[in-house]
Amino acid sequence: MKPLSATPRTSLGRYPERSTSDRAVLYEILDAGLICHLGVVVNGTPRAVPTCYGRLGDTLYVHGSTGASSMMKAPSQEVCVTVTHLDGLVLARSLFHHSINYRSAMVYGVPSPVTGDDEKRAALRVITEQLAPGQWDAARRPTRKELAGVAVLALPLDEASVKVRQGPPGDEDEDYALPVWAGVLPVRQAFGAPVPDPALAPGISVPAHIAAR
Repeated sequence: MKPLSATPRTSLGRYPERSTSDRAVLYEILDAGLICHLGVVVNGTPRAVPTCYGRLGDTLYVHGSTGASSMMKAPSQEVCVTVTHLDGLVLARSLFHHSINYRSAMVYGVPSPVTGDDEKRAALRVITEQLAPGQWDAARRPTRKELAGVAVLALPLDEASVKVRQGPPGDEDEDYALPVWAGVLPVRQAFGAPVPDPALAPGISVPAHIAAR
């Protein structure tokens, strides 16, 4: 597995010890997420658009409406896609040293539109399985008309950076004697119990792949 690229915009100026060139860490961060932010300039104005995504190998797929200006403008320019996980609030003895524990990834590149029906179905399957593994085979597949209304972009993972902070606060030496509680308040994301659609036909139970979440 080739290491992550080291370019001027992927090399950290501050806290370089929080970065890694391990591509496996990038995959772990991307695979654990549900929502990314697509950074794109539209008519001279930057936008950070939240959207669902999925990864297959060294390609990241994002999708949106064919009528969305962000999806129409993105293939003609460089974009930045970010994924962040908040793992904890780091509460220090001094306000200056408060922080967060997190895992984050930034991917740069020029995305390519996915155009063929078969290729688009394959990409949408990747995105669907990122959100709910097993759902692609459980639900009705998109029709050609529905496919025509969805835009999918493919972004290569050629240029990316990873930044991770974990652990307790780092206070000034003289502050460790202060009578102030310090530590980490962990943050976790969890799924709740499935809520059935009120229009659900009688006798349809929660499928195993949903109940398992």
